Amino acid sequence: MSQRTFSIIKPDAVRKGYTAAILAAIEKAGFQIASIKKQSISKAQAEGFYAVHSARPFFDSLTTFMSSGPIVLMVLEKENAIADLRKLMGATNPANAEEGTIRKQFAGSIEENAIHGSDAPETAAFEIGYWFAGYELV
Repeated sequence: MSQRTFSIIKPDAVRKGYTAAILAAIEKAGFQIASIKKQSISKAQAEGFYAVHSARPFFDSLTTFMSSGPIVLMVLEKENAIADLRKLMGATNPANAEEGTIRKQFAGSIEENAIHGSDAPETAAFEIGYWFAGYELV
């Protein structure tokens, strides 16, 4: 059965011109793009999205970074979408990511790590609902 997950191509990857290559890797891995949009977000929007991390020491730098330039927001679909996207993305720290993963190829650091992906069905549901209205989903 098909599953939906949420992903963001982060500002560092958009800035460096990696959007098309990352989208190609996602589609090559068998994901269908149910919805996609490119936009800039405010620091307040980033803070709402990452509220689960609000007590963490990296919260301010994360939300500043995520609101520093355009991002690409996506709803992706396939069987085992959440687990498969996490595997395709690679480890949070690109130095530890496996060869062939998006982060190994396109990320510069733990914070500027090119891509975000939901880590669980509940997270995906929240994240999709945060950025996409129902009518935007194919």
